[in-house]
Amino acid sequence: MATVFLDLDGTLIDPYLGISTCFIHAMQSLGLPAPSPDGLQWLIGPALFDSFAKIGVHDPELALRLYRERYCEVGLFEAEIYPGIPGALAALKSAGHTLHLATAKPHIFAKRITAHFDLDQYLDHQFGPEMNGTRNDKGELLAHALELLGETAETCIMVGDRHHDYDAARTVGMRSLAVRWGFGNKEEWCQADGLCEKPDRLAAMI
Repeated sequence: MATVFLDLDGTLIDPYLGISTCFIHAMQSLGLPAPSPDGLQWLIGPALFDSFAKIGVHDPELALRLYRERYCEVGLFEAEIYPGIPGALAALKSAGHTLHLATAKPHIFAKRITAHFDLDQYLDHQFGPEMNGTRNDKGELLAHALELLGETAETCIMVGDRHHDYDAARTVGMRSLAVRWGFGNKEEWCQADGLCEKPDRLAAMI
């Protein structure tokens, strides 16, 4: 049986509405031009501090605080579970696999989201960065999780939709599985060890 680390955004839930709306809120609060809400898919995956820095925001720490003003109240629940995900998680558990969350989202937010959508029942542990940015790097996050759990990478697999997931898995010597229904693309998926087309195929591919 495998230990399965699951990404959250783009793998278990579609968080686009909440993330894009809060990102625009932060930009407007800074007096900066608001981007189109239709072209922000690139936000899903990396740490938001890095995303604000990437587009040249002078004070990404302030931008992140402004983002969280709205996100803490409403944005984190402006999401939808991908169809078939609860059944896929139940099938993985029934097959004897151990499931953990490994997300770039601060774990304090991730736990509220998984509880709200009743996904926490499938997860033994939920790993994410601290609010101050500690373990924003997903490779560091997985290394921390392995150490805490006493697991070896050879018995584990990282499941996610973006290259950040596969890069992190490779860093710690873990296998990775790409999912087609998130925010990744063919160039990213080919960096994983496999590609899952639909949630109902997930258990068979672990």
